[in-house]
Amino acid sequence: MKRSISILLLLLAFAASASLNSCRETKESKAEEAVEDVKEGMEEVGDDIEDAADDVGDGIEDAADDVEDEIEDATDDQ
Repeated sequence: MKRSISILLLLLAFAASASLNSCRETKESKAEEAVEDVKEGMEEVGDDIEDAADDVGDGIEDAADDVEDEIEDATDDQ
């Protein structure tokens, strides 16, 4: 009888430790996935910022060209 109780307790202890280990691994993998998601999100934000900066630069160049054209037109008329 004592032997079967010992075996049962040993089995329960093994099952508990296995479930705790599995839970920890699940938490670790979820944390790793979250870190990867944040990295990907930051890369996308960086790309968006770079695109916006390019658009602003293009707008400034277009505005400078327009000003140059207006200045040339104004000096040609005189």
